[in-house]
Amino acid sequence: MAVVRAATELRPEVAIVAGSGLSGLGADLDDGVRLPYDTLPGWPASTVLGHAGELVVGRLGGVVVAVARGRAHLYEGRTAYDTTFGVRLMHALGARTLIVTNAAGGLNADFAPGDVMVIRDHLYLPGMAGLNPLVGPNDDAVGPRFPSMLHAYTPDLRPIARRCLADAGLAVRDGVYAMVAGPSFETPSEARYLHAIGADAVGMSTCPEVVAARHAGMRVVGLSVITNLVPIQEPHEVGGHDLHAEVLETGRVVAERLVGAVAELVRSIARS
Repeated sequence: MAVVRAATELRPEVAIVAGSGLSGLGADLDDGVRLPYDTLPGWPASTVLGHAGELVVGRLGGVVVAVARGRAHLYEGRTAYDTTFGVRLMHALGARTLIVTNAAGGLNADFAPGDVMVIRDHLYLPGMAGLNPLVGPNDDAVGPRFPSMLHAYTPDLRPIARRCLADAGLAVRDGVYAMVAGPSFETPSEARYLHAIGADAVGMSTCPEVVAARHAGMRVVGLSVITNLVPIQEPHEVGGHDLHAEVLETGRVVAERLVGAVAELVRSIARS
């Protein structure tokens, strides 16, 4: 925290985590100060293509924000605790609301690539198996030992998010996000299972950050850019394509409109 405070006098009200292909969310902040992750003691480096790997503090829509341009993942060999370092730091800097974004595969047959899903709830499968960022001693100064996740994604903020996305010309969906550990993509059988238990989209991040944010009492908005549709049935043809490249390209196309939508969302949150 001392490194950030020495670099800027700005104190963020809103924290933003920019997922795969969405780093444009923090590219052009007013009065922006860029801090590469390797200059911030304790912040794990992001090794994934499409993640810029820096914290930017500046003004978005006139509101001071901290944007984590890229994140760490379980599949990089990080612990669940490690993956939440950025959220905990941004909270310590003053942020009381988290906007978390990701690129996700669509499981709902009504979804299409380029849609943006406002997350209503999540299925944190690795967390249910013990990979929870709150495992270990609890910091009572931050939050309770057993935080409720009843309203993990703040109900009052979801309609605001939907309005901001629609005003930006984006196709808006609402649904449940499932997190798997990765890095392999899902088999058709796994995709059918996830859809059967209530998931509308699937990805490899986000849930640990949301748990850490809610533990600290932060309000949370979750946005999933649907970059591809996950095959529920095994295709007849043999072969494949670079799915991660598809994820990044769809994210890039959507990101231009998403930046404007998030700027308006930040302004609306500051007024709420």
